[in-house]
Amino acid sequence: MSSCWKRIALAMALGTALAGLTNAGRADPLLRQGIGLQTCEKLAPQLKVDGGLDHLPNALLFYWFQGYVSAANIHLLNEYTDYVDAGAIDEATITKLVAEFCKANPDKRPVNAIDKFIQDATKIEVKESDAFDPWEH
Repeated sequence: MSSCWKRIALAMALGTALAGLTNAGRADPLLRQGIGLQTCEKLAPQLKVDGGLDHLPNALLFYWFQGYVSAANIHLLNEYTDYVDAGAIDEATITKLVAEFCKANPDKRPVNAIDKFIQDATKIEVKESDAFDPWEH
């Protein structure tokens, strides 16, 4: 068998083996996922306050936050006719918030700090008619 075909066969075998490993370790379907759900003990040392979006862990956390707060806003809008202005929250605020929370609470998860942040944030009130079904297009 030529060297090229051997490499292709090896790649296919490895791909099949890896696919089996990823499915074997999977238990229940996940409701939410991402960097905000790992332990504070693991994330805190990776964050750099004042590191900005050029520091990958900061960027991952901030972009995860944007998606998380967007989903929370759909709930807030439809349940309470208010929402958090996601555009008014910058990376430095979230990185500092999570870094300080995680330093004080290594046994918790960053999402705990984010949930409290969303609960305590000043909300923008809207009319009930501004609520919408995100699945209607």
